[in-house]
Amino acid sequence: MDSQPLKMFVKPVGFVINKIKRKQEPGYDWREVVSRIEVDDKFSQALEGLEEYSHIIVIYWLHQADAARMALKVHPRGDKKLPLVGLFASRSPYRPNPVGEKAVRLLKRQGNILWVEGLDAIDGTPVKDIKPYIPGYDSAADATVPKWNQKE
Repeated sequence: MDSQPLKMFVKPVGFVINKIKRKQEPGYDWREVVSRIEVDDKFSQALEGLEEYSHIIVIYWLHQADAARMALKVHPRGDKKLPLVGLFASRSPYRPNPVGEKAVRLLKRQGNILWVEGLDAIDGTPVKDIKPYIPGYDSAADATVPKWNQKE
């Protein structure tokens, strides 16, 4: 790797609008949250055809994540009962580049506004990109997870 840091400039394509104004406590059920993604008007044509998908992938910037809280080893979900793992083996928002990614249900599209369900992003979150969710391509049938991360 080059010793000079690579400069990256990313402009949001839109912003999340919802009733969640601050980070919620662990255990909050984001699956029930309905959000609007207001996409910049200049990208309206880029949304054409997206309404034919039931789900989309939203990539967003965790703009309120405190970089000072980043640690190389974490307890997933902040739960001390779970094992200490490397940051990249967790979904901690406190990362070198606080990028969030979530597959969500697309409820409807109205022009440059997307209505989605299950997006775990607070009001005002910048959206970096939007992609269609494609079953079989965006999911791995043979995926495995550690025992501590399996639903019981």
